[in-house]
Amino acid sequence: MGAWDVGPFDNDTAADWCGDLDDAAPERRAVLIRDALSRIAEHGDEYLDSGDAEEAIAAAAIVASLLPGGAAIETPYAPDFLLEGGTVEVADDVPAIAVRALDRIVGVDSEWRELWEEAEESFPQALASVQSIRAVLEQAISQ
Repeated sequence: MGAWDVGPFDNDTAADWCGDLDDAAPERRAVLIRDALSRIAEHGDEYLDSGDAEEAIAAAAIVASLLPGGAAIETPYAPDFLLEGGTVEVADDVPAIAVRALDRIVGVDSEWRELWEEAEESFPQALASVQSIRAVLEQAISQ
């Protein structure tokens, strides 16, 4: 796992995905975010690859950052357009898709979970990072 910290953008896969999102035409960004989340939310019971999970966590963090109560994104590994004050418009159903994706990622048959469990000291912080994103998304869904 090419991770240097527990945040949603603190790994090679998420940073690369964010670079691709930044390079995408503005009108394609919402589609890329939805695709990253839907791929996990609709994954089923098959073993979940950590790379797909890391992309979805980054996508969920971006969605959460756009919602009331969401944390501003300040890490240099996030898409530059967001760091420069830009935004992306996501559909109203995307927070619910993101919640389903995050629940799948932290559940069973998830390489993301297995890798973080092996890093015993960091696992609680990694899980808390995902749970804080989920809480913002859940709050938006219930309003």
